[in-house]
Amino acid sequence: MKSSWLIRNGLFATMDEARPLVNGWMAIENDRIADMGEGEPSAERLASAKEIMDGNGLVFMPGLVNTHGHAAMSLLRGYADDRDLQDWLQNYMWPMEGRFTGDHVYWGTALSVAEMIKSGTTTFLDMYDHMDRVAQVVESSGMRAVLARGMIGAVPEHVQQEKLRDAINFAKTWHGAANGRIRAMMSPHAPYTCPPEFIAKVVEIAHDLDLPLHTHMSETKFEVEQNVRDYGVRPPAHLDRLGFFSRPALLAHAVHLTDEEIALLAERGASVSHNPVSNLKLASGIARVPELLAAGVTVGLGTDSAASNNNLDLFEEIRIAALLHKGVSGVPTVIPALQALQMGTVYGAKALGLDDEIGLLRPGMKADFIALSTENTRFVPRTDLISHLAYSASGANVRHVWVDGRQLLKDGELLTLDEARIRHEAQAHFEGLKR
Repeated sequence: MKSSWLIRNGLFATMDEARPLVNGWMAIENDRIADMGEGEPSAERLASAKEIMDGNGLVFMPGLVNTHGHAAMSLLRGYADDRDLQDWLQNYMWPMEGRFTGDHVYWGTALSVAEMIKSGTTTFLDMYDHMDRVAQVVESSGMRAVLARGMIGAVPEHVQQEKLRDAINFAKTWHGAANGRIRAMMSPHAPYTCPPEFIAKVVEIAHDLDLPLHTHMSETKFEVEQNVRDYGVRPPAHLDRLGFFSRPALLAHAVHLTDEEIALLAERGASVSHNPVSNLKLASGIARVPELLAAGVTVGLGTDSAASNNNLDLFEEIRIAALLHKGVSGVPTVIPALQALQMGTVYGAKALGLDDEIGLLRPGMKADFIALSTENTRFVPRTDLISHLAYSASGANVRHVWVDGRQLLKDGELLTLDEARIRHEAQAHFEGLKR
């Protein structure tokens, strides 16, 4: 019996319905959870540990999984608020993003990664441009990520081909890199920004490279209506015709769905990234999450970008996801606390195709986990810990973060990134955009 290190006297919120809470210990061997149990570890287990951590005053849980975002857009946080999606994109975001260089993407991503680690996110999906620079940040930070070169296809054919080559080269270079912490996806931006032939080509490439697919879908009524005008069908049927669901597919937003479309997604095995805060802020609508879950569709949580959110605290998404759907349904039991937390952990992991590695505290899983301090008013009185994590906790309560058994945050301080420099560079690069 060999364990690299051991946590004792800990409270563990496992996200496993069979054993949601363990009051005891957890052993880590290299990059995986070796074992865990109630009460005190055995004398043999204690003797085999190279290092022992006292978990008193902490609650441990799987690292949070952010299933949709555009990390570099943190450079545009607060730049253009209180506008609808099309106005926000066409008149503010896209013109500024058109001026982004690789350095803008690098420092914007670094700013987001620092914020995510400090608030308990250990895995994130990113869809953007200059993805080599995004991958560099992920590699150096120690985080886990699923990365996709986002492609708007409503451009001349030679630009389409350039984007496709870029996406292919990125996937071939980075898929499985950073000791397996980086995975790749193929990602046409959305049905309303990509011609059908372009999406079909991306699907073909995804088959060739054996990669999953990601896209925005049915985020607003505007795009649904445009899809009907342009192609005669709504977005889910349109994507189905193009073979999009022949690959593992993750759909961002999926706000405006009919019963038939929910059934289609369930039949095709597609997953959804629910972004409640971004959808509320942009007045895009409220996704039919209870119906999706009831149909068997996997629903994870995403923040979207810090330009539309305006923070990357996934605990906020967990809380809003639970409360929002209670409010609109009139059913207080819909999306209970544990399920909301699972949406931010194990459901998110499944949506990314990583549920055999992350999302649960269980022997054999990757040692991607976080510790929150319970020594604060939000966790008093000591009643229902799961309830406290879903409804009371925030990213500010996160004290420690590990990915692959490596500590990335200790006592609230980043260990792999220079936060002061990141904040300085991000501000300087934003100022440069305004000149």
